[in-house]
Amino acid sequence: MARAGIITFLHNNNYGSSLQAYALQRTLRELGCECLHLDYEPDRKEKIWNLLTSGNDLKLILDGIRKRSVWADQSGARRKSEAIPAFYRKRMQLSAPCRNRKDLRRESENCDLLVCGSDQIWNPVWLNPAYFLTFAGNEKNKIAYAASLGISRLPKSSKIRKIKRWTKNFRAISVREQEGMELLEQMTGLKADVMPDPVCLLTRDEWNGIAGDAPEGEPYLLCYFIGENADYWNRVRQLQAETGLRVLVMPVTAESYRSGYELLDGAGPEEFLGAVRDAACFCTDSFHGLVFGTIFGTRTDVCRRYREDDPESKNSRVDQFLRDMESSSLEEMRKQGREWLQRVLYKTHKA
Repeated sequence: MARAGIITFLHNNNYGSSLQAYALQRTLRELGCECLHLDYEPDRKEKIWNLLTSGNDLKLILDGIRKRSVWADQSGARRKSEAIPAFYRKRMQLSAPCRNRKDLRRESENCDLLVCGSDQIWNPVWLNPAYFLTFAGNEKNKIAYAASLGISRLPKSSKIRKIKRWTKNFRAISVREQEGMELLEQMTGLKADVMPDPVCLLTRDEWNGIAGDAPEGEPYLLCYFIGENADYWNRVRQLQAETGLRVLVMPVTAESYRSGYELLDGAGPEEFLGAVRDAACFCTDSFHGLVFGTIFGTRTDVCRRYREDDPESKNSRVDQFLRDMESSSLEEMRKQGREWLQRVLYKTHKA
């Protein structure tokens, strides 16, 4: 049995990130892999090193400080930040904590295969070589599953050179968006496959199997926004007037906490699933929110988080999923992703 080590975002306090990580680990286990996630949460020194070597903007650190200041003032946000690691302990296998490249190298030594993905781990805005598996030697089998670049325009040339260097020793690469596939080929000459996000690899019944109880009370309009935009709340008021539903907000931003609506605060990933599943209507700007709304058959109203002319727009992931749903079905996407993984696992095992 092959032993796989997976790396993705685990510590960004985000429901979608935690649930896609769970889905990929569960799928690989079902396909015959013994696997764990490398529990990567870089320390301050590692973050500074990465900022200096990857050419990322200092505003990323400032944005992180701003978000943490919002969460620090809210007891519900603190409960959520505790609930996500508790979900990992309950549902997944993680390595010992990894705070830097040395730790990652140590924890991956006994792995036959290293997998990076999914989520926006290859987004040039916050480039990090760890998510390209650079901590391991070239003798390791390396694959990327549905890695997202998250952008629709080429980054600056210095980042292109890094991405080209960091991807040249992969056995197989799949990305999550068509735009990402095209950009990666322009940057590196590599032809990647386009595969669905890991949350699509599990069925509705499988997600129901871990979903928590629905919020009590009258039917509700659920709101879950990652970004801040006054137009979101205009849309919420329109939907409330149209449906007459009680409004329930899962807060992330300072704007959400100030919305004046009833809050569903401090929920963990399982409670998030239950809330989306049983909502009468769901309004969100979240990519994974859209996908879970679709999986559960919940009426979902999507707000676009970025302007179309924003060079850092990440709307391509929403567009890709909506295109997929026009031409395919969730079951076909599930089959496509699992078959790709099965082929790659067979090839790397034979190599």
